[in-house]
Amino acid sequence: MCAQAFINRIATAVPDHSVHRFFLQFAGSQLTANPRRRAIFNRMADKGGIEHRYSCFAPAEDPEGPSVDMAGVFKRGAFPGTATRMEMFAAAAPVLAQQAVERLLQDKDRTSVTHLIVTTCTGFSAPGIDLEIIARCNLPTTVERTIIGFMGCYAAINALKLARHIIRSEPDAHVVIVCIELCTLHLRETSDLEKLLSFCLWGDGCAAASVTARPFGIGLDSFHAIVAADSRDLMTWGIRDDGFDMVLSGQVPGAIQGVLATGIGRILGASSVGSVDLWAVHPGGRSILDAVERALDLHPGALSMSREVLRENGNMSSATVMFVLERMLREFTEDRVGCAMAFGPGLTAETMMFHTAGNA
Repeated sequence: MCAQAFINRIATAVPDHSVHRFFLQFAGSQLTANPRRRAIFNRMADKGGIEHRYSCFAPAEDPEGPSVDMAGVFKRGAFPGTATRMEMFAAAAPVLAQQAVERLLQDKDRTSVTHLIVTTCTGFSAPGIDLEIIARCNLPTTVERTIIGFMGCYAAINALKLARHIIRSEPDAHVVIVCIELCTLHLRETSDLEKLLSFCLWGDGCAAASVTARPFGIGLDSFHAIVAADSRDLMTWGIRDDGFDMVLSGQVPGAIQGVLATGIGRILGASSVGSVDLWAVHPGGRSILDAVERALDLHPGALSMSREVLRENGNMSSATVMFVLERMLREFTEDRVGCAMAFGPGLTAETMMFHTAGNA
């Protein structure tokens, strides 16, 4: 019989700079030539369900001033190219990842770590962040390393799926997953209302998790992926000369609602919506959570933890659903049946059935 995989622990970290209100003012300043569109932007942004987002760079004093950041890298009319943004990622991402991993492995035997899985879609370099994490966190150099790159918000589910495969084939393995995203590095100058509203979702963050066969925490039971038909262009993430360009269509919530309405039976397997106690839904935005709630006819409060993470951190791409699972890991020690899901380019829904199994 194959070993059961469990998330034993999750630790999270965000940068020091709270920037949500600042970024809203900066975005609004790009619409000064069209007061009507600025009023629409302000109204829609206020309904986003976000109070805080964090960035790896310090904002300038004036959101309508000549530079967005304190260091003067993001100058109006001369935002940095992709090379500069990747240099910023290479400098800042290992620092934030180290904070999360140190919290995860505090007072733990680091020689037991056998595998490292890193997810990111916001920056790349080689030698990469995987080797940086090993060096900074004093992990064995023999650790087997895998990077899950450019899969977007659902990458954490794929990392957990891979960790489960490893544990099932190597029961003594200790897999560390690090989901590290610096979304705010890809701030752009634009007067496109949809792009501005999309950027007002994104924040920076990191989540680290330990996955082993030790039977406590969150048990990883099954995985299922659904790719929506005729929806490839609704969510895209392209590398441009001036950073990574995110396209998030206003049709995404409706597409997600349709996918879940027809595919929830395959996701849940032998379970039913009514038998699921915990819903760890990636909070890609308030409208996405509303769409999931409608599609599954969930009771008010079923997505409260997802909404809390959205309110306190915004959308941190792959790290976000792990922030939700971290809250569940802390709060629920008795047996509960859960379903996790995250959405990304494709349009793809990656899902995971799990159960809570108490503390060690």
